[in-house]
Amino acid sequence: MKSILTWMLAGLLLAACSSPKNSSTETPKDVVPVSTIELKAEQLQPVIHTSGVFTTDDETLLAFKTGGVIEKIYVKEGDPVRSGQLLATLNLTEIDAQVAQAQLAIEKATRDFNRAQNLYKDSVATLEQFQNAQTGLDVARKQLESARFNRTYSEIRAISNGMVLRKMVNEGQVISPGTTVFQTNGSGKGNWILRTGVSDRDWAMIQPGDGAIISSDALPDKTWQGTVTKKSAAVDAANGALNIEITLNTDAGLAAGLFGKAIITVKQKQNVWKIPYEALLDGNAQNGYVFINENNKARKVPVLVSGIEKDFVLISGGLQDGQQLIVSGSAYLKEGTALSLSAN
Repeated sequence: MKSILTWMLAGLLLAACSSPKNSSTETPKDVVPVSTIELKAEQLQPVIHTSGVFTTDDETLLAFKTGGVIEKIYVKEGDPVRSGQLLATLNLTEIDAQVAQAQLAIEKATRDFNRAQNLYKDSVATLEQFQNAQTGLDVARKQLESARFNRTYSEIRAISNGMVLRKMVNEGQVISPGTTVFQTNGSGKGNWILRTGVSDRDWAMIQPGDGAIISSDALPDKTWQGTVTKKSAAVDAANGALNIEITLNTDAGLAAGLFGKAIITVKQKQNVWKIPYEALLDGNAQNGYVFINENNKARKVPVLVSGIEKDFVLISGGLQDGQQLIVSGSAYLKEGTALSLSAN
């Protein structure tokens, strides 16, 4: 028993005499080693990629002014048309009856006017009666003019040489006034344009006069120079995008409705920061976040992504020159994490 106690005391003495580890040589577990770079913006001309369909600037929607039953359609989609060519007609039974009624009304108004005029000359009718008869005749003439006008526009004729792009209705169909029947264009006369939708951010950067390089998968060996000529003032209700039109500088010999692509070079330069891929966290097409060293503590900063290059991500918002961007160790950080800076 005495021997056991002796050994236990010896062990305690050895533990007490051993020197403790020097904790000042270790990095605390809540301090993360990182490397940083100093941010400095560059001015770049943004390049926007977009796509759309080709059409011409004289594209027209044709319709009947009056409603009714479609009697005959004389053309099909893709048919060439000549200026003045008859494309479609309504059944004219109703409109012809209206013209006939207007003609009968003017005959009666003419008789009433002649009678009132003679009576007025004989001092039998009053001036008011004579004037009312004259007004009735004028009204009947205008009604006949209106009926004949509607009769004229109860048929559709081509307004220029071109092509039928789309036919929206069929024979025998009942349509209301103004319903689109054909979509036509003047292929070979009008300028070719690429109509495309862009995001609100791209729409704000693009201005009329910006240049573009245009291509089409249908003609892979060809490209065309173009210029932005129009940007919409409202969101397209059909697709939720903002439309722009790019006019080709030359006759492209295309077909309306073909799919096309454009690379638009924006004239207005933009301040951007080029950062390494590893510095951007949770990035998508537009947004992400990075960590900034602020007094040896991590600060999380949301940023706006404007593009991607071979070795860098382009950031257009959220950063400032002179900030220390953390480029390694970001995956282990959270807001307020203490930092230990290492050499780049």
